[in-house]
Amino acid sequence: MSNKKIDKELVTIPRKFGIMPVLDYYIFREFMIYLSILLLVFVTLFILGDVFNDLGDFLKHNSGIRSLMGYLLLKLPGNIRFVLPISVLLGCMWTMAMFGKNMEVTAMRASGISLFRCGGSIFIVGLIVTMINIWFNEGLVPYTEREAEILKLATTKNKGETLDFQKMLTYRSPDKRRTWLFRTFNVDGKQEYITLKNYRPDETLQWDVNARSATYDPKKGWTFSHVIYTPYSKDGLMPKSSQSYKEMVKSTSDIGETPEDIMNAVKSEEELPTWVLWNIVSKTKNMAARIKAIYMSLFYYRLAFPWSCFLAVFLGIPLATKNERSGIAMAVISAVGLIITYIVISQIFLFMGKKGFLPPIVAGLLPTLAFIGFGWYSVAKNRN
Repeated sequence: MSNKKIDKELVTIPRKFGIMPVLDYYIFREFMIYLSILLLVFVTLFILGDVFNDLGDFLKHNSGIRSLMGYLLLKLPGNIRFVLPISVLLGCMWTMAMFGKNMEVTAMRASGISLFRCGGSIFIVGLIVTMINIWFNEGLVPYTEREAEILKLATTKNKGETLDFQKMLTYRSPDKRRTWLFRTFNVDGKQEYITLKNYRPDETLQWDVNARSATYDPKKGWTFSHVIYTPYSKDGLMPKSSQSYKEMVKSTSDIGETPEDIMNAVKSEEELPTWVLWNIVSKTKNMAARIKAIYMSLFYYRLAFPWSCFLAVFLGIPLATKNERSGIAMAVISAVGLIITYIVISQIFLFMGKKGFLPPIVAGLLPTLAFIGFGWYSVAKNRN
């Protein structure tokens, strides 16, 4: 009778879910040590890659060490963005594998702490790192990458070269209603020698404008100076008599695009932040289905990918504890294999979304959601 009572007490050990400062701090400290080591190693490798790729350009133009160091610092956030997910995953695997090797996971479980609760502090760090990665992707990295390129051009350009202007830039509005040609274009200042053609909904040419310069005001719209305005016949083939104006104003309702829109349009969609992708799609009413599929697939992919840091924790904890008898090597191999599988599947889905084979929301979100679901299931399955 007493043996049955003891067995029952052993089986019904209450699970602990509350705050455990000593244990949480210990797990947090160990995880941060491994994560810091991995980040330092990966970032150092990326910096060495940048040095080997760009050092020759700086030396060729006798640029100082100060310029090179500034360039490398500006490239640093972009490098960190790429290494965060794999660093979190390997750091999680490393931490839990070491706990497993030393039988600490077994001891925690025997004390009534579930596998999910064991990794509580790691989950919190993973969530914080995810938020940091989102900020890097949307705010910091586009700015630092642009400033890095400007610094490189400024220190390596030949005498007489312009820096801020894009020469002979052509732009077609997404609704196909306007075509621009700029001899020189400056996203923050005055445009020079512009040709603007405006088309009717049936795609016949309605009018064109040749201006010596143009400026943009968000409230006022586009102001063209020294203008030759030419209207066209209804079929768009015959020009009517031209008219000259010292100044012509076109409001934002007449011309919806801004200098920033024009500059973003000449960039690859891969270079655009998520909010810019959404802005382009929402402002363009008659965007071609193929273009919209590309932008929206990338938009949803960008929303999901930063969560790969959080995904790494979900995958890392059960894999590390599952392979605790096999040692760290097997845990690392499993981690690398899983993250490569995730990246490959994400890219396949993104490609299919851009081609229109899958709905953009499915192409962008499903791989990440599926892997997070798999990680959650693995944690729940091994929670005891």
